[in-house]
Amino acid sequence: MKKTVLVIFGIFFGAVHMFAQGPGVLEKDLSGYLFTYFTGNNVENESIHFAVSPDGFNYYALNGNEPVLDSKKISSTGGVRDPHILRGEDGKMFYMVVTDMTSHKGWDSNRAMVLLKSNDLVNWESSVVNIQERFDGHEDLKRVWAPQTVYDKRAGKYMVYFSMKHGNEPDIIYYAYANGDFTNLESEPKQLFFPKNGKSCIDGDIVEKDGIYHLFYKTEGHGNGIKHATTRDLTSGNWVEDDDYKQQTTEAVEGSSIFKLNNTDTYILMYDVYMKGSYQFTSSTDLNSFEIIDDKISMDFHPRHGTVLPVTRTELKRLFGKWGKPSAYPELKGNPILEGYYADPEILYSNKTNKFYLYPTSDGFTGWSGDYFKTFSSENLMDWKDEGTILDLKKDVAWADRNAWAPSAIEKVTNGETKYYYYFTAAQKIGVAVSDNPNGPFLDSGKALIDFKPKGVKGGQEIDPDVFTDPKTGKSYLYWGNGYMAVAELNNDMVSIKKETIKVLTPDATYREGTEVFYRNGIYYFLWSEDDTRSPDYKVRYAMSDSPIGPLTIPEDNIVLEKAPEKGFYGTGHNSVINVPNTDEWHIVYHRFSVPNGINMGDAAGYHREVCMDQFNFKQTGHIIKVNFNDQGQ
Repeated sequence: MKKTVLVIFGIFFGAVHMFAQGPGVLEKDLSGYLFTYFTGNNVENESIHFAVSPDGFNYYALNGNEPVLDSKKISSTGGVRDPHILRGEDGKMFYMVVTDMTSHKGWDSNRAMVLLKSNDLVNWESSVVNIQERFDGHEDLKRVWAPQTVYDKRAGKYMVYFSMKHGNEPDIIYYAYANGDFTNLESEPKQLFFPKNGKSCIDGDIVEKDGIYHLFYKTEGHGNGIKHATTRDLTSGNWVEDDDYKQQTTEAVEGSSIFKLNNTDTYILMYDVYMKGSYQFTSSTDLNSFEIIDDKISMDFHPRHGTVLPVTRTELKRLFGKWGKPSAYPELKGNPILEGYYADPEILYSNKTNKFYLYPTSDGFTGWSGDYFKTFSSENLMDWKDEGTILDLKKDVAWADRNAWAPSAIEKVTNGETKYYYYFTAAQKIGVAVSDNPNGPFLDSGKALIDFKPKGVKGGQEIDPDVFTDPKTGKSYLYWGNGYMAVAELNNDMVSIKKETIKVLTPDATYREGTEVFYRNGIYYFLWSEDDTRSPDYKVRYAMSDSPIGPLTIPEDNIVLEKAPEKGFYGTGHNSVINVPNTDEWHIVYHRFSVPNGINMGDAAGYHREVCMDQFNFKQTGHIIKVNFNDQGQ
């Protein structure tokens, strides 16, 4: 039996952003920011520090603004400066590069950089790369400054770029590719960029936008400002240089870094106003014109030359677990339970793995246009692991390639063999896929299971499947519909229905979609969503029955959950229910508008939803007690 087992300005709601965070992390799933920096020219300050931000504007130091790594253990000089951090293409690995240098030895004293890598942002492995020792022909090398990393898509490698000065020559920005395990440089440094005016350039910072690489760099010794150049091919040598300076101050600046605000079209260019001991933040949507936004920025520390990385809520929790949560940082709520935008959650307990699994709609796509399904696993209903994509319509389904919505899943044991059946909506039809494991991959049956309307039904859509096995008879049933509720008994193969058993069970005029059926203490419960998922008034109601195929009895007060404006919760609906095995403990999983911005999104709130979980309770009569929302979740 299935069931008993932030933004301050400039949000762009028109499309999900697939900004290059690696295929393992979509921008829609990012919740905050990690700022890595150093703090000064004394050797004790030449070290890596971390700070975090919930919105890209307000920053709080981790670890009491003490270093998070010991410079003496990772460097050859005893100090490091200019940290740059990058998320890998797989979305899981992180790469950091720093200047191996202590300034008290002189600005021409260093020849090395440090390469670091981590899979959790907490534990780092490091390697020193001394250019003069690693490569021939650098006998007159004076300094190696401000390394950074970018993924070169053409080469399929991580490019480390940095400035070097040889003898009396000017500083030039070079590049070399890192080796496969990011412990060394595999290629001889080559010139990446040098201004046409023949003057020095340092502190390069590259960001890609719409297939164009944008390089921000500092002119050294002739203005000390931030300039900008672009190219479509990093190693081509073909750069288009802008004439103007991009900093919005007349003071000397260095160490520029640019990052994109999560789920917006706005970029932040920040830089170190080093003679003043301050930082300046500016914003832009075109990477050309920048506006000062210092009045929106707060920091409880004084950084030098750093970079910012967007991170997920899980990654923030990991950072807090290691270095403590800054007291001023907003609480990370237990709800929502998943990172980013997801909706229509189905929950299942697997007797095979003794874990819970969530199967949601991947949300955040304009007009509900997502085309893949993921699953998440948990041992405790609190910590959810992303198990990855389990069914991709464009790759795995021949009969539909769009609108991947509202799945349902069931564990079924037949002749001692455990199988998992996954019913899903695609192109307003219902399909079914099968796997030996709850986390897939699932193999589609090859055709739509439901692509017709039941007899007598005129409107609505063939969406929102729900699967249920009657504990009394062992028979399995499929429910579906939008504007109507239909049911049919499944054949033993679980991938076809007995068409002669199709029955319309629409409870009343409040029924819209999202049927959910479960059994407890002799009662069959039927839950459904009322109104439109774009509506703040989207809610869940229920009916009771003595049979999995009705008739239905509707209680006088039958609202299960609805909006709570005093808490900022709207659009609460499309639920699933789970019973913790061997207990009478129940939980409801549902989606709501994203908090706090969803209520201001208009129709786009209907596809910018987040998944939550709350306790689910019953009266002694068996009637459902209306859900009391809890920010902290379970």
